[in-house]
Amino acid sequence: MNTIDYPIKTYSTCPHDCPGACALEVELRAPNTIGRITGAKGNSYTDGVICAKVARYAERIHHPERLGRPLRRRGGKGKGLPAFEPIGWDQALDEVAEKFAAAMQRHGSETLWPYHYAGTMGLLQRDSIDLFRNLLRTSRQHSTFCSTLADAGWIAGVGAKRGADPRSMAHSDQIVIWGGNPVHTQINVMHHVAKARRERGAQLVVVDPYCTATAEKADQHLMLRPGTDGALACAIMHQLFADGLVDRAYLAEYSDASEELEARLRTKTPEWASAITGLDPQEIIDFARLYGKTERSFLRLGYGFTRSRNGAANMHAVSCLPVLTGAWRHPGGGALYSNGGIYGIDQTIIKGLDVLDPATRVFDQSRIGDVLCGNPRDLRGGPPVTALLTQNTNPVAVAPETKKVLRGFGRDDLFICVHEQFMTETAAMADIVLPATMFLEHDDFYQAGGHTHLQVTRPLITPFAESRSNHWVLSQLARRLGFEHPGFDREAREVIDESLRKSGFPDEETLYREHWFDCAPEFETANFLSGFGTPNKRFHFKPDWSRLGTDFAGMPALPDHMPVGNPADAEHPFRLVTAPARHFLNTSFTETPSSQKAENRPTLLLRAEDAARHGIEDGALARVGNRLADILLHARIFDGMQSGVVIIEGIWPNHAFIEGLGVNALVSAEPAPPNGGATYHDTAVWIKPA
Repeated sequence: MNTIDYPIKTYSTCPHDCPGACALEVELRAPNTIGRITGAKGNSYTDGVICAKVARYAERIHHPERLGRPLRRRGGKGKGLPAFEPIGWDQALDEVAEKFAAAMQRHGSETLWPYHYAGTMGLLQRDSIDLFRNLLRTSRQHSTFCSTLADAGWIAGVGAKRGADPRSMAHSDQIVIWGGNPVHTQINVMHHVAKARRERGAQLVVVDPYCTATAEKADQHLMLRPGTDGALACAIMHQLFADGLVDRAYLAEYSDASEELEARLRTKTPEWASAITGLDPQEIIDFARLYGKTERSFLRLGYGFTRSRNGAANMHAVSCLPVLTGAWRHPGGGALYSNGGIYGIDQTIIKGLDVLDPATRVFDQSRIGDVLCGNPRDLRGGPPVTALLTQNTNPVAVAPETKKVLRGFGRDDLFICVHEQFMTETAAMADIVLPATMFLEHDDFYQAGGHTHLQVTRPLITPFAESRSNHWVLSQLARRLGFEHPGFDREAREVIDESLRKSGFPDEETLYREHWFDCAPEFETANFLSGFGTPNKRFHFKPDWSRLGTDFAGMPALPDHMPVGNPADAEHPFRLVTAPARHFLNTSFTETPSSQKAENRPTLLLRAEDAARHGIEDGALARVGNRLADILLHARIFDGMQSGVVIIEGIWPNHAFIEGLGVNALVSAEPAPPNGGATYHDTAVWIKPA
């Protein structure tokens, strides 16, 4: 009999809501016990590097508070585990199916809303819920938590969701990280930045409203006011034209409306931008000249753009910069926001695109509070939502306007089933809670936005207790409700294999054996030297915003400063940025002891003069509020941002705050143009001593 000499190393992929989709080497210490996780050294992007929280994944997957059995609530909503009793899987699934069927019989199929997001980024385990929606003709979802605004802004000019190969940063002489904090959120970016600095002496510039851990490592930090990126980009472009640092031959070949752009920018001087951004005009001039004179300049654009109501306009303005200088011509030049558009995966069998009824209504996921509270604007003449199935997300903590979300979840006539790994605040509101597997316990496959590799994974350990995968649960519910489809009739691995084959990739077995498949386009394609992704193959300085969403009327025709949605005023003198914490990922990892210890507690960061003006001492309690809500937390003096800007890092659970209400209670759910999007950084608040 063959025996395995533990510990051994094997391969997997990080599933979490991050562009990295890092290739992993997992230490197996015993048949169902993992040890340390490291980045896969053989992968040319991950290159042995991963974030600390994933390296410590053993404490999450083997956490003593993982859910292991189906649960039925017998106590009050929001009371946690003591309010639940264990039941069997058949009993739980039968009850959920009966409740769903009864709701749909009474109100029609759109009364059921299967709700999800990116707790896993695996294409099967994340997206099979679309097949469930389409098969049953339930209400569908416009996913707006994260990338909607930045996607629109990038695609407005570039025409496709792709860009330069991130590994080409090793050939850069200047790297500009704009709208991101990769030390906290994409550590691999910093690994490639370090290569360029070490091997080429590349300069690192960071554009961010506060002195992040990434900004601390920069040669130059442009610390602008939140939401003023478009004004800064316009002033940089003004200076590039003024100093003759524009590649006019490249513009003539690869862009449209460059003469109109130049005319528009004549008044967008550094002095004009200074009044908007708070930056010194000379800072803007110096950066513009350095950028314009550096052929191999690489813009690494982040998801910070997608957190402001004017984020699409800002992203578009910034994406114009390498077009003006012709940086796209050069290895190590150009820009990258995401390479999510390079793969072309056929997800018909996964998402049920063959049974999609486009007439079924679509809800904005960021407005779940309004939807569940019956706002007629959101229900659009259809029935109320009386049944909710949630996978891969924790909206009670993550969604905007928390108080309204809690009211909606608190309805007595709303049946809620939550499929989760832990007793989250959303799970605590459910009628039935089903235990979910983690990524090392099920089949899946992954594409990345931050790099170019397609990866297939299989279980490395047996699922914990009675936990089951997303795809299995959805398949079981569909059968009980009388629906059939090949995407649910087949095993997970078969579905993955069919999707890969139909997409022109090697089969599942081959990709699993080889660990990853590099889908990177050649340099000429990646850097758009054979044309941009627009219909006329030119970069659009003057985009057609109507192609990107229905709410396009107020979008600027050419790059410009578009005002923020919630500006500071006399009553709300501070602009609030709710930035990612280093040791959390949304609300994932908020349950692990090492991450809790590293982050300590929810904290308000504000400048010393702002604190003094409002009577707040370092370490004291402060109340932060606006028209939506107010919250109580500790304050810390931190001078790493402009006066009038405050920071709260991390999406802590509501219960981590002193009064049980978290930071997203302050965030508006109003959709941003042109295509919706949650605006977590577009918030004005007042601050008072407790």
